[in-house]
Amino acid sequence: MATRKPTSQTTAFGLEVCRLRKERDLSRVELAKRAAVTRSYIAQVELGTTRCRREFATRLDDAMDCAPVLADVWDDTLRSAAYPKFFVDYPKAEATAALLRAFELTAVYGLFQTEAYMHALLESEQAVEARTKRQAILKRPHPPKVSVVLSEHILYTEVGGPAVMKEQCERLVEIAQLANVVLQIAPTGRYWGVAGSFNLATQPTGEELLYMANARGGVTTSDPVDILYVVGAFSFMQAHALSPSESVELMEKAVVRWS
Repeated sequence: MATRKPTSQTTAFGLEVCRLRKERDLSRVELAKRAAVTRSYIAQVELGTTRCRREFATRLDDAMDCAPVLADVWDDTLRSAAYPKFFVDYPKAEATAALLRAFELTAVYGLFQTEAYMHALLESEQAVEARTKRQAILKRPHPPKVSVVLSEHILYTEVGGPAVMKEQCERLVEIAQLANVVLQIAPTGRYWGVAGSFNLATQPTGEELLYMANARGGVTTSDPVDILYVVGAFSFMQAHALSPSESVELMEKAVVRWS
């Protein structure tokens, strides 16, 4: 696994691993043998330069006979480390939703992004991995209904270079053909009554969770007042955006534009 800059979460987990190892008078080499990994990987975990999986935390618990200490620490510090604090609850709601609605003002909707587009847009490999995992819900046997409105200029805002944009626009054309997806393009220049992007996840029970982006990251809320406003704004956007077929035509033109 590639190393990366330590985060507060990976550093905290690594310090606990180191503490428990030294408490048992084990060297990194000895712990590596017990956990069936290399000494360098133990060092990376302890230094916080890699984010191990939960399964490895349980292996360390077994190797040092301290279960479930490290598994619990992993749950507390690393389970949500792939997401900013303001966003951490939304992926959980998204994963079980029956209906997803989104308006994107600055970038392609996360579940529709190609890996190359993600790499150009996101700051870490960990964030790319997390977003890729989120996309798995589109491939499950009974995927959610997904309605998305993208601002037109997203198709022409270069992210990662022409080749990346061409592939991304081709992906959007493909996704627009899915039976559970309604993808529309909102013409540039219209005023939609909202100041930023938002994502809304609706559960089979009718419960809803809203994520709204802002200049400092964003906010996740279940406030009925906020949700009602966003639902109304989204209905307005859908009514005034290009139709799905017109949107596909525009996306196909964007593919040619980036070719």
